[in-house]
Amino acid sequence: MSKDYYEVLGVNKSSSKEEIKKSFHKMAHKYHPDKNKGDDTKFKEINEAYQVLSDDKKRSSYDQFGSADGPQGFGGQGYGGQGQGFGGFSNGGMEFDMGDLGDIFGDFFGGGMGRKQNSRRGRDIQTEIDLSFEDSVFGVKRTVKINKQSVCKTCSGNGAKSGSKMDTCKVCNGNGQIREVKHSILGNFASVKTCENCFGSGKIPSVKCTDCNGAGVKKQDEEININIPAGINSGEMIRMNGLGEAIRGGAAGDLYIKMKIKKHPVFTRDGLNLDMDLSIKLTDALLGMTYKLKTLEGDILDVKIPEGINHNELLRVRGKGVPSSKGRGDIILRIQVIMPSKLSRNTKDLIEKLKQEGI
Repeated sequence: MSKDYYEVLGVNKSSSKEEIKKSFHKMAHKYHPDKNKGDDTKFKEINEAYQVLSDDKKRSSYDQFGSADGPQGFGGQGYGGQGQGFGGFSNGGMEFDMGDLGDIFGDFFGGGMGRKQNSRRGRDIQTEIDLSFEDSVFGVKRTVKINKQSVCKTCSGNGAKSGSKMDTCKVCNGNGQIREVKHSILGNFASVKTCENCFGSGKIPSVKCTDCNGAGVKKQDEEININIPAGINSGEMIRMNGLGEAIRGGAAGDLYIKMKIKKHPVFTRDGLNLDMDLSIKLTDALLGMTYKLKTLEGDILDVKIPEGINHNELLRVRGKGVPSSKGRGDIILRIQVIMPSKLSRNTKDLIEKLKQEGI
């Protein structure tokens, strides 16, 4: 046995696969050539050890014969040869598995080397709807019509004419994916991307759908039902998963609906409370009065304005504000006392008498 792979990775023969993987990741980060104190030779060595010990069959062969390929040694098609390696990237005869190293290389290449790069997803879209003040407070169900890329209704998204068969894609040989190799100073990086001919399905229609021309998706109007919750604010967004633009061979994007709420002639929102200014005459402020308050539901409430109330004083009507899961807010009345701009002679005489009485 020329190398002790367990010693290279700092583990022992009884270590689990998870322990081996954890140790490998730690050391790979430490010795990566792009690091300040990286070591290219050490990096290749620990990767070589991991490719053997992470594979049950190769590990068993290594433990028994000192070789991942059995008694014949490590030549030919093993990890050290120039033939069919582990399918990742090669550098000086070494093959690196991009599946296991994806998270490591992501640190140095912006996270683009892992398996997630092959996922396909439709475009997110956004629309805006107008809401009345009342609907924003109590919630409402709405239907919006959006023109977007949607699954073709004629072929249900497979791109085939009704009754026609699906053939194996000749570009990817039915795999749905195509392997590409890119060259860099560290060696050759192999990546797998979705086949653009069959959109990852491995099949293509023998006769294309005439409605979408085989694309499986087309631009069309779609009606979408929306449940707008009570208490939503202007500018807030509702996200509807999977209702964005569709894409063949991948998941649809999301739909974002922005709320634009119209102003109310009387009320404004303050959290769960509804605020309003109530203008009253000076005499009503002095003597008190009963005010007929119309709520958002249309109910009429009698609100007692006490005598001697001050300008900008607040009165609270409980339980008639914005509903929520925690209860309902209140209506807050801000008193605005209107001072008379002109006084008659008699009024002035009365005020003088009040003044003399110290009022």
